[in-house]
Amino acid sequence: MTDTMTKEQRHKCMSHIRSKDTKPELKVRRWLWKNGYRYRLNVKSVPGKPDIVLRPYRTAIFVNGCFWHGHNIVWNSTAENIYVSSSSCCRIPQSNKEFWMSKIHRNQERDSHNYNILQENGWQVIVVWECQLTPKLIERTMKEVEIMLNKNIISLHSTHHKKDYPEGKDVGIPMAAEERE
Repeated sequence: MTDTMTKEQRHKCMSHIRSKDTKPELKVRRWLWKNGYRYRLNVKSVPGKPDIVLRPYRTAIFVNGCFWHGHNIVWNSTAENIYVSSSSCCRIPQSNKEFWMSKIHRNQERDSHNYNILQENGWQVIVVWECQLTPKLIERTMKEVEIMLNKNIISLHSTHHKKDYPEGKDVGIPMAAEERE
């Protein structure tokens, strides 16, 4: 498919795309807030500057656009060429293809590097893709995010706050339903 815009029109269109407060990000933020999760946005002190940071859960959420981050793109490389297969939600433009392939590949490498740094520092990384936030899929996607958050908070508290409780009945600690004399 050829581009129907002139270079100047395409440049103006692309220059208005922002990296903060995107529609997919707003969907995730609204769902989290509605369900009681409190978060910080674009925290510069956290590697990769995640879109959403939940410090109590030690979790960074990245809401990625399928095109900009190359969702499900298959990179096949030989000694001479790199072949790219577009996915259903991410199509590489045919005009200026080398530029876009290079840009998307750099974005993927940067993302991978940032995810690794976060995980090495004990952070859980959750990536939500734009295509997972369609009206049919958003509830399922966000429930999966909630499950990951809950698993993370449980693992954080079970390792950091593990207490040894005395075993047996004769330890002298009254139970909640126990009658006292």
